[in-house]
Parts: sequence; structure tokens; C-alpha cells
Amino acid sequence: MSTTFDEIRELFREIAEDRRKEAEEWRKAEEERREAQRRAEQEWREALRKAEEERLEAQRKAEEERREAQRRAEEERLEAQRKAEEERRKSVEEWREIKEAQKETDRKFQETDRKFQETDKQLKELGKQIGGLGEKFGSFTEGLALPSMEKILRERFGMEVISPSVRVSKAGQHLEIDVLAYANGPLNQVYVVEVKSHPREESITQISNLLTRFRNYFPEHRDKQVFGILAAVDMSAALRERALRQGLYVARIHDNVFELDIPDDFQPRAY
Repeated sequence: MSTTFDEIRELFREIAEDRRKEAEEWRKAEEERREAQRRAEQEWREALRKAEEERLEAQRKAEEERREAQRRAEEERLEAQRKAEEERRKSVEEWREIKEAQKETDRKFQETDRKFQETDKQLKELGKQIGGLGEKFGSFTEGLALPSMEKILRERFGMEVISPSVRVSKAGQHLEIDVLAYANGPLNQVYVVEVKSHPREESITQISNLLTRFRNYFPEHRDKQVFGILAAVDMSAALRERALRQGLYVARIHDNVFELDIPDDFQPRAY
């Protein structure tokens, strides 16, 4: 079958139209590529501009903070200098007052010496009345108050062995216990008594540390329950409450006799 001239012309027309469409599509794609490149360059320049603005803003803030810190440091330096000068003036004034007081003290020296002698006499008498418990033990070990403590340990707690003034050394470390009492067998308990004339806050810490370290120095009692008793000539109500909260028994001396001072619902702590 032969092809006519019109058919050939139509074929060329279609081919030309396809080429035209392809060229148009290529042109549009090129325009889109250029537009995308233009937008990318614009965004890149905008990002550079923002980054530069942020850098300058950060630099500005850093400079402001530096100046503010420098200003505060200078204010603090001046304030410290002012306070130091004020303290110096106070010290000078206090020294002057001390000198004046010293003159008055010198004038009353003879009277004070006489009062000291009288006080010393009173202290000696007081020492006799409380059995020497002005120190840690005094006459306690000589039997003035020890029998009442022994009675408490034996009758109240069932202790079999009671030893006053126990000292032990181990590996260069030393431990001193005012009264050590223990019982073997079914009871299997230890009581550590710390005697103080006028206990302070650190007295509770001292006996707690002693109870914590007890088994290191007495391994033969390692399987026993260990309890603490804080015995005192005089003790504030606040300190008594703190000792009881720590699970320590509290004993007070009255007429040279120790008596337990614990509430009915007291729960001792076993170390």
C-alpha cells in the first residue's frame, strides 16, 4: 500500500508538533530549574543575612553581659571595700572600748580575785555533793552513784556482768566506756552507759558513734543486741527528747541515785 503525499505531510507535521512540545517542555523545565536555583540562592542569601544578624545580636548581648558583669564586679568590689573599712572602724572602736574596759577590770581585780576564791570554795563543795561528776566520772567509780546504775542494769535489764570504766585499744584506736554491762544466754544483750555531768548536743552523737563502733572493739559480743543509756546529772528537756528519739535510754541522778527517765511507750533502738 503506497503512502500519499498528504499522509507524508501529515506525518512530518505530527513530528514537528512533537518536537515543538518537547522543546516547550524543555523550556519550562529549564525555567523551573532556573527559578528553583534563584529561590535557593535567595534563601541562601537570606540565611546568610539572618546568621549575620544573629551573630551580631549574640555579640551585642555578650558585650552587654560582659559590661554588666564588669559593673557588678566593680560594685561588689566597692561594697567589699566599704564593708572592710567599716569593719576596720568597728575594730578600732572596739579596741578603744576594750582598753576602757581593761582599766575598769584592773580597778576591780582585787574584788574579782576574792570572788574567785569564794567560787572555788563553792565548786569544791558542789563537787562533794554530786560525787565528782563535774568531770566525766569523778566519784562515780568510787561507788557514789554506781550502785543505783548497777541496780537498774541488773533488775530492770537483767544484766549479768557490769564493768565500770572499760578501756580498749585496737589497731592504734582507743575506745572508752563509762559502764559496760552484758548478759549471755537467752537475753544476749549489751548495755553501754555514757555518763555526763551536763550533756550537750554532741553528747548524743558521741554515744551513737560509740554504739556503732562497739562490735569492732568487742567481737565477742557481735551477736548481741546493743543498747545505749545516756546518764546525766542535769539535762535540758529538749536534749532529753532528742536522746529518746534516737532510741537512747535516759537516766538522771537525784540525791546521788540514778533513775531512768523514759516515757511508758519508749521504744529503744538496738544497734
